[in-house]
Amino acid sequence: MQATTLTTISLSHHGFAEKLLQPETNHHLLISTKAFQPGDVITNFSAAATHRQPSRYTVQVGEDQHIILAPEFLQYINHSCHPNAFFNTTTMELTALQPIAPGDEFTFFYPSTEWDMAEPFQCLCGTTQCIGVIKGARSIDAAVLNRYSLTDFIQSKRAQLND
Repeated sequence: MQATTLTTISLSHHGFAEKLLQPETNHHLLISTKAFQPGDVITNFSAAATHRQPSRYTVQVGEDQHIILAPEFLQYINHSCHPNAFFNTTTMELTALQPIAPGDEFTFFYPSTEWDMAEPFQCLCGTTQCIGVIKGARSIDAAVLNRYSLTDFIQSKRAQLND
C-alpha cells in the first residue's frame, strides 16, 4: 500500500515560523523556519483577550482565566504526546523542550496548560508515548504527568489534589 502525502499550502510567514494548511484535511500547522535547542526561548507571547471559559483556541493561565494567544498564529501549534515546545504561562515564553530543526512542526502537550479541555479528543500523534484521549491534566495519572513540563497553574492544581 502506498503512503499518501498531503499537500501543504503556505498561509503566512512569521520570522521563526510558517503557518501551513493541508487542504485535504483542513489541518493547520506551524512549522519552524529556524533551529532551536532545548531551553531556547522561541518567542514571547501575551494575551490578546482573556475569557472565563475555555475554548479550543485558548490557553489556561488560571482557575477561570483562558487567554487567546498573541501573536495569533501561535494557536496553530498542535498537540503531541511527545512535544517539542512548552507554553510557560508564568514567563509568557514559548520554549523549546527538545531540538527543533527548520521544517519541524511545533507541538505542545495540551494538558501542560489545560486542567479540563473544552473539547476532548482522541490523540492521533502516533508517538510511542501517546496517551490516547486528551481531556486535560485532571484526567491523567500523576506518573504520566510527571514526564512533562507543566505550567505553574497545572502544578498548583495537582498540589491541591494532594492536600
